[in-house]
Amino acid sequence: MSNNIPSTSVTKEQLISDFKVVIADAEALLRATANQGGEAVTNLRAKAEESLAAAKVKLADAQDALIEKGKIAAQATDDYVHEKPWHAVGIAAGVGLVVGLLIGRR
Repeated sequence: MSNNIPSTSVTKEQLISDFKVVIADAEALLRATANQGGEAVTNLRAKAEESLAAAKVKLADAQDALIEKGKIAAQATDDYVHEKPWHAVGIAAGVGLVVGLLIGRR
């Protein structure tokens, strides 16, 4: 059974980056339509500005959480290397060997 849906791996960093672009584009659109009149346009613009403000807050929170998780992972790795240096050397040598074999095949 074949699946026609392409599998994509989207990282949190890519998602945050893409979301920042969307926010910037939406802000540019709001600035471009600032001179447009009418109550409906004004109401729509106000609603869009509120949504963008909420999205910016959520984006900042997600980015902070991602940075914090990265710091925790780095600290855990540092602790592991200091506690078990020979294990870390063995793991690094194994990874280097695998990478060397993969590069040598080309």
